[in-house]
Formats: sequence, structure tokens, C-alpha cells
Amino acid sequence: MLPAVTATRYVTPLREGGSLPGLMEADDLGTYVVKWRAAGQGVGVLVAEVVCGELARALGLPVPALVTVDVAPELAVGEPDHEVQELLQRSAGRNLGLDYLPGALDFEAGADGVDPALAGRVLWFDALVGNVDRSWRNPNMLFWHGRLQLIDHGAALTFHHHWPGAPAAVARPYDATAHALIECAPDVPAADGALAPLVTRALLSDVLDQVPDEWLDEEGEQPSAVRTRYVDQLMARLEARENWLPGLVAAAAAGGGRRRRAPRGENRPSWLGPPPPEGVTQR
Repeated sequence: MLPAVTATRYVTPLREGGSLPGLMEADDLGTYVVKWRAAGQGVGVLVAEVVCGELARALGLPVPALVTVDVAPELAVGEPDHEVQELLQRSAGRNLGLDYLPGALDFEAGADGVDPALAGRVLWFDALVGNVDRSWRNPNMLFWHGRLQLIDHGAALTFHHHWPGAPAAVARPYDATAHALIECAPDVPAADGALAPLVTRALLSDVLDQVPDEWLDEEGEQPSAVRTRYVDQLMARLEARENWLPGLVAAAAAGGGRRRRAPRGENRPSWLGPPPPEGVTQR
């Protein structure tokens, strides 16, 4: 299971997208970006965050630490926004926390420093999990202490929103033409050679074991059965690489062509505050 902490103070809503995550302090003295179980996208977003985040970590990709955060409804009392207060109260119990990265830089600040090997691994991973939210418009990547960090995987694993259609997603091509790393000369063949052997049924089972049972309650089905469905789906996706890997290699070789660099700070999550002035480097 993921490490478990208890929230001690609600700091502020982060107003990112429609989920209104919150910045919270916890009893381990850490500060976390908390994603709510009662947010509009449903608890499946939390499952996707855990599965993708912990799978990425197991594959050696850089992701912030994940924890479960127990939130008491009383912590919402001081929040003046009625919508946010109600969301926090409805989310009482176990939520998901991502380690807050103070002073992180937005992706555009260091995009040119991503080496082809890492770019290829991130692109391959996103294709495996069907992450549709790593485009140049919304990179969902930060630089922290000079190291790339992958964040926000809630839009991946789209198959779990409609399980009857999951088989159709197994061999679905992955559109990488607008991927945020497509212009970094991603070495996809090397990534496939390095990462594919690591994705085993045992590894995926270990990853799914970190998802709390209560987030896997699907119409009375046992959590163990739901976990097996996720493992089977991801293994089938891996084994169907001949259907999506060639397109990925071709897109990487072509180098995209539709990406546009955003103005400095435009792709920066608002909870990080304004970007540092030009010429100021992170320490």
C-alpha cells in the first residue's frame, strides 16, 4: 500500500481544471497536492494516478512521491469558497496526495534539456498507458532541481471508464504528433528494448496492490477481480505493441511538426505561483 498520512491543515485550493485539488499539510510534516475522491471525474482518476505513477516509478521514470491522505471534514471550515468547502467535506476519508515540489520550473523552462533516451522512455510509457494529456498545450511535466518530473496521470487508462470497450483499446494507435517531447528526438526503439521486459504480470500486480480497495469498488465486484482486469488489460496492451509501436517510432523520427512553444509560464500550474524572472536559476 501507499504510505498513509493524515491531513493537519488545509492551505488553499489550487483551481487546476475542474477537479479543484487542494494544497494540504500532513502529520508527517510534508505538504501535498491532494486530489479528491469526490471530484467530478470520479475515483477512477485517483486509480489512474496511482497505477501510472507507481508503474512509472518502477520503470525508473521520475515522478513525485504518492501517499494516501486521510482528510477530516472539519478541515473545510475555514474555506470561504462554498464549492470548495463542499467538495472537501464530501471527500472526507482517504484521498490521494502528490508530493508538493516547491520552486519547480514549468516544462518550457527546460524542455531543450531533455535527452533523447529519457524522452523516448516517457513517450513509450505514455503510449502504453494511453496518456492523452502530455501535449505541448498541457505538458504535465515540471523541472525540479534540474530533473524532469512527470505529474498528473488522471487522464490515462481511459479504458476503465467503460470496461465493455476496453478490448478495443488494446491495439489502439497512440497519436504522438503533439506530444510535448516529440521534438526532443525521442529514442523509442531503445526505450522499448529497455522497458518492455520490465513490465511483467508480477510488476503490474504489485502496482495494483497499492490502490486502496475502496477505490476499486465497481458494482459490488471484489477489488481483487478489478485489479486482475487492470493487469490483464495492460499486459494485453504490452503484447500488442506491433500495433502501436511502429507508429510511435515513425512519429518520433518525423519530429512532430505541430508543437508550438507556449509563452513563458503559460503551461505552469497556477499553484506554483509566477515563474522566476528571466535569468534566475532554481537552487
